[in-house]
Amino acid sequence: MQIARNWRVKQQRYSLHGEICYHCGSKVFPPRDVCPECAKPAYASFELSGKGEVYSFTTVYEAPAGFQEQAPYSLALVKLEEGPMLTAQLTDIDPQEVCIGLPVEMVTRKLSVDGDEGLIQYGYKFRPRLSSQAA
Repeated sequence: MQIARNWRVKQQRYSLHGEICYHCGSKVFPPRDVCPECAKPAYASFELSGKGEVYSFTTVYEAPAGFQEQAPYSLALVKLEEGPMLTAQLTDIDPQEVCIGLPVEMVTRKLSVDGDEGLIQYGYKFRPRLSSQAA
């Protein structure tokens, strides 16, 4: 990833920054030109809480280039409390312990190292929420 692009996507990678549709009230992530629910512009900026639950998941054993050292790892479809669903890697949990309905929260973690210059890419992953934080 180029350095300029890294700065452009920083807000949505580090804080789950999305939009609210003025027309139907849907919360949209990632930001888009058009609301996926009503097909009208969705412009109001909105920061999602980063809390949700595992809606579905899989375990990756044969990882793509750049992720081999992390295998096996879990990828989950996370349904956020505000409604949007997103795909993210799960962290701080053994793949055997992942289950549908597991309460999770967003954390910022290292994703990869880019090219010879060694630019570290950070982004969101999700970890299990502690039971005291589940409410």
